[in-house]
Amino acid sequence: MTAPDTVTHDASNSDDPHLVRVIAADGSFAPTPAAEPYLEAIAALSDAELETFYRDMAVIRAFDRQATNLQRQGQLALWPPSYGQEAAQVGSARAARAQDHLFPSYREHVVATIRGVDPIDIIRLMKGLTHGGWNPYDPKNGNTHLYTLVLGSQTLHATGFAMGLSLDGKSGSGDPERDEAVIVYYGDGASSQGDVHEAMVFAASFQTPEVFFLQNNQWAISVPVRTQSRGPLHLRAAGYGMPSIHVDGNDVLASYAVTRRALDEARAGGGPRAIEATTYRMGAHTTSDDPTKYRTSEEEQSWALRDPIERMRAFLRGRGASDEFFADVDAEGAAVAEDARARTVALESIPSDVIFDHVYSEEHPLVAEQKQWLADYEASFEEGRA
Repeated sequence: MTAPDTVTHDASNSDDPHLVRVIAADGSFAPTPAAEPYLEAIAALSDAELETFYRDMAVIRAFDRQATNLQRQGQLALWPPSYGQEAAQVGSARAARAQDHLFPSYREHVVATIRGVDPIDIIRLMKGLTHGGWNPYDPKNGNTHLYTLVLGSQTLHATGFAMGLSLDGKSGSGDPERDEAVIVYYGDGASSQGDVHEAMVFAASFQTPEVFFLQNNQWAISVPVRTQSRGPLHLRAAGYGMPSIHVDGNDVLASYAVTRRALDEARAGGGPRAIEATTYRMGAHTTSDDPTKYRTSEEEQSWALRDPIERMRAFLRGRGASDEFFADVDAEGAAVAEDARARTVALESIPSDVIFDHVYSEEHPLVAEQKQWLADYEASFEEGRA
């Protein structure tokens, strides 16, 4: 049998009848038929909330660009840019309630900061000064769990946590102010990991209060999504008996509305939901990657025309947002970026042997031996200098 032709996954610019989109690429209000059930929630948003969505996206992009520059200048070991994916992240993070738990991957910078994580804690992680970045149980961090650089493993963590919420009676009571839910972020590349499928099996089997939020940014490092999957990713959830939604991930309002409803349904006892947010990674996979080796400038330019920030800016302009508002956002972004630079440069290095201190809860002879070897090795350099 001949294999079917590879399908396109750029449904954000197609006639896909399942796609939820509210704002068109030019910023006009143009809901797709699939968006109809979500329009009431969007209509309830105030001007201040709409402007907050834009502010979140614009400020984090300024921070993201600064962090990329810091890595290029030797201040960070690595940086995974979020450039281009701001709408999917802001919409979904703003949709979560205060009691919900968020499990990011490793480029959900605005998700973390919306929930209260200090941006410098993300910097510390990427500079190699910490094993985790922040304490997820500190109330100021808004139930934001740690970044996970091992692809897909956070879906298992999130599902186990969600199972615990059910067992502890913290979901499904019908009280939206008390019930808790989990949202876990992963990408199109991670969707091919076995961990993700195992997590979905357990989530569906135990009907966890959980939302799987897939950011399809078109590239798993250098492998295009059309190579990874012969069909749309949002359809995979049906194999687990899990409802799924396909949303234009460059539309912050659509991302907000679908995630809000999915979390509410999961929190109320409806079981897990899956969302595929179709977006595009405009930057490199990480700063160790060169995307010019595997994608064309024409492709990048076509997606630049659907930029999530420019789209929301045009939408707000059409609603009467003032020049003063946009100038204030630009100033805040510049201030956040400059603060990140100043605090990054001021960070002090930590002793190199700290990496051994939290491997085990109790002292381990092999780890102690390795720690001593490093101490002796570094001491030999000091003796040579003397």
